[in-house]
Amino acid sequence: MRLEAFPLEFQGAMPILRKLQDTGYEAYYVGGSVRDILLNKPIHDVDIATSAFPAEVKELFPRTIDVGIDHGTVMVITKETTYEVTTFRTESTYQDYRRPDHVEFVRSLKEDLKRRDFTINALAVGIDGTVIDLFDGLADLRNKILRAVGNPYERFHEDALRMMRALRFVSHLGFTLEPDTFEAIQEYHSLLAKISVERINVEFVKLMMGSFREAGLQSFVESECYIYCPGLRNYREGLLNFAQLRGPAIPTERQAWTLLMTLLDLDSTAIRHFMKEWKCSNQLMKEVIQMVPALQFRLKNEWDNWTLYQLGRELALSVEYLLHYFEQKPNLEKVRLLYQFLPIYSLKDLAVKGNEVMENFDYPRGPWISTTLNKLEQAVVAGKLENNKQALLIFAEDFLKKEMP
Repeated sequence: MRLEAFPLEFQGAMPILRKLQDTGYEAYYVGGSVRDILLNKPIHDVDIATSAFPAEVKELFPRTIDVGIDHGTVMVITKETTYEVTTFRTESTYQDYRRPDHVEFVRSLKEDLKRRDFTINALAVGIDGTVIDLFDGLADLRNKILRAVGNPYERFHEDALRMMRALRFVSHLGFTLEPDTFEAIQEYHSLLAKISVERINVEFVKLMMGSFREAGLQSFVESECYIYCPGLRNYREGLLNFAQLRGPAIPTERQAWTLLMTLLDLDSTAIRHFMKEWKCSNQLMKEVIQMVPALQFRLKNEWDNWTLYQLGRELALSVEYLLHYFEQKPNLEKVRLLYQFLPIYSLKDLAVKGNEVMENFDYPRGPWISTTLNKLEQAVVAGKLENNKQALLIFAEDFLKKEMP
């Protein structure tokens, strides 16, 4: 098979391949970019594999960076962008189920491709557009089959994260796991305990956000990989409920976590603990903790000013979009309009500041100031009080007469 036309991303890297070949080395486009071209999907990264050893690559190109030279990768810098050029290699045993103990550079493309994870990722394209397929990856692409290269037990024992990558590919591509590959995942799923949470997190988030998440998540549960992921051991049914949500691919990470936390029925304290186990950022945790109760509210009620105000425009729009997955129709334009016409957008917009409240009322400094401001804030947002200084101070006076001794 030969590519009829090269995508722009490949054309940009063509001078690098040509220079390597003109100097007597082999050079190919490899990996996910080749797979994605053949599937008519957007390309993200262009990877180049070559028979030239790292030192030889560095001699050929004036501007390079040693981004992973121990594993054979040199970044070549061009006027327009950068490309990672990696030497053909074989790998030794894997003591930690993730990284090889030793990498050996070789001159053979076949030796390099046979160490890769799945047949659809073990394809290479030459400078003339010829697709090199040594492991029937093209047939698996046509048949939408995800198959490990060679012995699946060896591939997953080498790198246990490949099991999560397999499930992620099912979710994103809609492919079916080849039976032996799936059985190997079922047998070796406990090896995920050896993999860092951060790496599992990346794959799990992509798994949740795939266009075919139902198939991916069902395989995730059926293989029992979920048992060795943080906090999920007791949530088989919740994960299956999540898998069965109808709707488009989930657009953002915070929306994916919000849906999951809602389906697992976790409160804010449990959400914080759960997401800390997953090594999520503090900002992401904060957003999800705000969005889950807002989604629960929105599923039963229309938006009110105070809920919108507390959540903010962007998170409110994110929550509104999630109605897709509960067989309700979101109205994003209505949310934009409702938010636009809020009387204020933050406490800073209040026409009275804390020092003015303190100056106008003869009480010692204390928590009454913030309590009063909060009461004014709520009344203004609800539309019960005009946001001008005189009206706010009159309201504050009445409030303090009732609240202060």
